[in-house]
Amino acid sequence: MTRRPRGLRPDERDLWQRVAATAKALHPERPKPTETGLHAPAKPKTRFAEFQIGSAAHPHPERRDHPSGPEDMLAQPLRIDRRLHQRLMRGKTDPEARIDLHGMTLAEAHPELIRFVLSSHAAGRRLLLVITGKGKAGPDSGPIPQRIGVLRHQVPHWLNQPPLGTAVLQVTQAHIRHGGAGAYYVYLRRSRQG
Repeated sequence: MTRRPRGLRPDERDLWQRVAATAKALHPERPKPTETGLHAPAKPKTRFAEFQIGSAAHPHPERRDHPSGPEDMLAQPLRIDRRLHQRLMRGKTDPEARIDLHGMTLAEAHPELIRFVLSSHAAGRRLLLVITGKGKAGPDSGPIPQRIGVLRHQVPHWLNQPPLGTAVLQVTQAHIRHGGAGAYYVYLRRSRQG
């Protein structure tokens, strides 16, 4: 059982009036409570228009927190010569070295890729071909779906992160002649040999 407020006695009300008269309002624009409204909750005055959830929201383009595929990772500004890029996209330029990561696990492929790229950079090579394969669907027995082509998705990330990011200038998908969606051209920065 809840108690009702007992209200103020006349001597308490008189004391309250004297204390309230000496107080300075922090927010003078707010209405002062009336004597009858001391214990009753005041009804809020609505200063806002009618509101509906989502009415003020602006439409946003589709948002992605992480790249969904290698295409998102490769969508970067062109850092190599435009003519060279056009020749690459037409399959007219042959890579100076290639590595086939096809069939390797992530744990096997990552150190091999690092060794290959850094040794090629030290040797002064500029254009490499990294073959990942397109991936194939394996047995999916769990509740979490398995990504097809794990290497194909992971290699662009590795090429843009240390220690390879400092040596790599541009990563693009290879021409069909060199493997298409299952391979990448990796264009390296000039090595500083002195």
